[in-house]
Amino acid sequence: MSKLDEARDILSVLEVPAKQQNGMCCCVLLAMAGITEDQCWGNATNNWIRIHDVIAFASENYGITYAENSRETIRKQAMHHFRNAAFIEDNGKATNSPNYRYRLTDEMLNLLQSYRSKVWDKNLEVFLNNHETLISLYASKRAVRKMPVKINGAGFTFSPGKHNALQKAIIEEFAPRFAPNSECLYVGDTVEKDLVKNEGKLRELGFIITLHDKMPDVVLYSAEKNWLYFIEAVTSVGPMEPKRIREIEEMTADVVAGKIYVTAFLDFQTFKKFSESLAWETEAWIAETPDHMIHLNGDKFFGPRK
Repeated sequence: MSKLDEARDILSVLEVPAKQQNGMCCCVLLAMAGITEDQCWGNATNNWIRIHDVIAFASENYGITYAENSRETIRKQAMHHFRNAAFIEDNGKATNSPNYRYRLTDEMLNLLQSYRSKVWDKNLEVFLNNHETLISLYASKRAVRKMPVKINGAGFTFSPGKHNALQKAIIEEFAPRFAPNSECLYVGDTVEKDLVKNEGKLRELGFIITLHDKMPDVVLYSAEKNWLYFIEAVTSVGPMEPKRIREIEEMTADVVAGKIYVTAFLDFQTFKKFSESLAWETEAWIAETPDHMIHLNGDKFFGPRK
């Protein structure tokens, strides 16, 4: 194997995510260890070096050219992750300091120097026992960041992100206030597209099941009132504008239940961005003021409050 292939093999057995096994990361590992194509890993060193030195090393020894303005990319895609995995350490200087340096940790140096030797397996086991792998570290971080949510009385989790935070608010804040005792017939997730999808009930109501990207973000049903709530969670795109209303009307041509169209926003700032495109005869709900609804319904609600 070439040294680049060997570097990839090392990163693989250390359970580094696939994105950190690319050519750039392999070059970084070789540069950090000072290993050229004709050297064995037993010659690895852990001298303090800059990202500029990594770029020069890759060009001089492996014929791979990285532009000087790619330093931030190398920092984010390789250095940041390698430091999280205890492969490398920095000298504690400010990142914009000309004296900022990285080097292999002593444990990583010892491991690399034993690659393809009789003690490699033992040293690898010791390293893995003492350092959490990036795959498990990042998986646990994602799990912590997931958002628990109760849907129809059952526990689910949404992936992190503004869109799912808004969907969680729709289910936990909007529904109890404006659709009490309703059932969630559909809600997606940015990772698991059809997190909840009650196809049987949707068909029973006359809903034509279509591709995910045609579905509203959240569909609620109140059996007591025989109302369907079609709700779009808008953080950057997709409000209840006239074109969107027509699409949903086409999907629900056979539905006899009452239809309510709602655009939900996290805050007033986002609402104001889309306010001019919202269709008449729809509702707008803003999560930061959950007790209130904005009605775009002409004279339907016109009249004195008392």
